[in-house]
Amino acid sequence: MTQTPELPLRAAAPAPAPVPRRRRPHRAWSVAAVTFLTLIGAAGFASLPGLLIEPLHAEFHWSRGTIGFAVSVNLALYGLTAPFAAALMDRFGIRRVVAVALTVIAVGAGLTVFMTTSWQLVLYWGVLVGLGSGSMALAFAATVTGRWFTARRGLVTGILTAAGASGQLIFLPALSWIVERYDWRPAAVTVALAALAVVPLVWLLLRDHPADVGVAPYGAAEFVPKPPPQRGAARRAVRALVSAAGTGPFWLLAGTFAICGATTNGLVKTHFVPAAHDHGMPMTAAASLLAVIGVFDIAGTIASGWFTDRFHTRRLLATYYGLRGLSLMFLPLLLSDTVHPPMVFFIVFYGLDWVATVPPTLALCREHYGDDAAIVFGWVLAAHQVGAALIAFLGGLARDAFGTYNPVWYASGALCAVAALMALVIRQGREGAGDGRVAAG
Repeated sequence: MTQTPELPLRAAAPAPAPVPRRRRPHRAWSVAAVTFLTLIGAAGFASLPGLLIEPLHAEFHWSRGTIGFAVSVNLALYGLTAPFAAALMDRFGIRRVVAVALTVIAVGAGLTVFMTTSWQLVLYWGVLVGLGSGSMALAFAATVTGRWFTARRGLVTGILTAAGASGQLIFLPALSWIVERYDWRPAAVTVALAALAVVPLVWLLLRDHPADVGVAPYGAAEFVPKPPPQRGAARRAVRALVSAAGTGPFWLLAGTFAICGATTNGLVKTHFVPAAHDHGMPMTAAASLLAVIGVFDIAGTIASGWFTDRFHTRRLLATYYGLRGLSLMFLPLLLSDTVHPPMVFFIVFYGLDWVATVPPTLALCREHYGDDAAIVFGWVLAAHQVGAALIAFLGGLARDAFGTYNPVWYASGALCAVAALMALVIRQGREGAGDGRVAAG
């Protein structure tokens, strides 16, 4: 028998080098992006009230005080609803609450097209739009950042807060053009459609908690299980208020934020366009200036979030309020029938400060109130909107009584000085005592 010679064995081919896997961005960033787009889409309803004052006064002969009252109801409910909405998000989830809120906004804005009396303006725009907008106010952003982020919270808060300014930048010029070219009714319909268009985005892409997709919050070392639904949303919101109301920082934060609302949403967002129109400036030009504030608000708010992660928050607040007060004191000297360089400087300066107060205020709520921070911030936001509501109403009355907005500008500047002093006496919270922030003095 012949033996078959053995063939030499081939050397095994080397295994291919593993292809490095690209790290996907953390899911928290996509949730933040959906939240940002949602707040942009919903910002249209907040851009319209200042554009409605003159057209409604001309068509229905309602006083500016009456129209200002409807806006003040909207602003007050926006704030008073926020803490209950934060608790409802813990009970039913962020996605459901925000989707329902956007639908209510669309219904309220759409019904204004058919109104004939001032009480309907109060009901449709004041109550319905106020309740809907309050349900997805800054407490929405606070809840998202609190659940999805443990690092970069200040930066993310600044970015989400800037969403409102981005929406203002998008909607204000378009809405003012629609009002001036056609009528206020098509503008109201535009707002309703914008709110409805965001609902599918929220329902399909937003998630309530990192555990829903099997990840830990951004920056967390360990996986965080999803907590069970918190029943008794209203009771929890009231309990958080009662607990926080026994502490000094709550009243200082609420007081400063009330002045913040009075000098932004209540004053400038509501009355800047009619005040500029009093001096002969076209409505589209005034609305465009207000939109430009939104451009610099984005930069200012994101920068404020970055500063909040690094510097003492109460000193940041004092600086923001002091600078805002100075700018408002100079505004009556700048209003005219044309856009000129000093007015542009005011727009830039004021825009950088518009809602820069939000990241440090929210950070102080977290430092002092821990797990209830989003709900407590909702109550602080309620104070913000009550302040805004008062100035929206009183500003209209002052214009009817004095024929000018000048007393309101000066009084608001003085209020900002008071807010700066209040911010300086807020004590540092537990979490902020040893976080390595740079001392500001």
